[in-house]
Amino acid sequence: MTPTLAGKTIIMSGGSRGIGLAIALRAAADGANVAMIAKTDQPHPTLPGTVHTSAAEIEAAGGQALAFVGDVRDDDSVAAAVAATVERFGGIDIVLNNASAIDLTPAEHQSMKRYDLMQDINCRGSFLLSKTAIPYLRKSADAGGNPHILTLSPPLNLDPKWAGNHLAYTIAKYGMSLTTLGLSYELKAVRIGVNSLWPRTTIATAAIAMVGGDFMLNSSRKPTIMADAAYAILTSPADSTTGNFFIDDEILAAHGITDLSGYRNSEAGSDADLATDIFLD
Repeated sequence: MTPTLAGKTIIMSGGSRGIGLAIALRAAADGANVAMIAKTDQPHPTLPGTVHTSAAEIEAAGGQALAFVGDVRDDDSVAAAVAATVERFGGIDIVLNNASAIDLTPAEHQSMKRYDLMQDINCRGSFLLSKTAIPYLRKSADAGGNPHILTLSPPLNLDPKWAGNHLAYTIAKYGMSLTTLGLSYELKAVRIGVNSLWPRTTIATAAIAMVGGDFMLNSSRKPTIMADAAYAILTSPADSTTGNFFIDDEILAAHGITDLSGYRNSEAGSDADLATDIFLD
């Protein structure tokens, strides 16, 4: 039987745009339920999308959506989002830690306000959403489901240049990856798959456009490559697919997808023009 996400319930942080929304839409095409906890209740001055427009897109793609306006940094807000998801859909099968803040400022000039923001959203938020949902993931496993936690964070690359170039951001992202490492060990016996996913190249999102303009967009792949890679992970057996730091093109190759030309954001470019993402040598 072909693996599917039909009827599965995903709770994700963020998802108003970019990679998170792409993953949600791929799941929705199967008929998945997607609950999003995000702060974007009103349109951003420069970035597209809100939690409400994303919910509408998910339902148009064939899924069911729950837009929860909340803050992944806040314990009560996350608990309420998990409770609302269970009340609406009857349980939780997948946690997707997608929300992330980025600031590549060197340590000497790093604002502690921005440092705290990255720690709270990236590291603490991933830990909080995952741990709050664990009781329901256990129920999914006990019922014969295929529960997963998937976090968008990089391999733990200890080459000093990554910490040296942007220490605050590296600490926050590696905190997400350590959450994957620890939870995969803690939850293996109860058949909950816990993995991380990171892109080989930069991904053409609104955030990339703000940082690097057309040059970076033309050097990037589309968010759909991450959506397809996430789908491959989330439809794999949770009991044997755990503790991995997947790279998008590697997981796709393992599933027989090796022609990635359709994922290039610029039709005029080639794979040689693509920019390798940070944390990858």
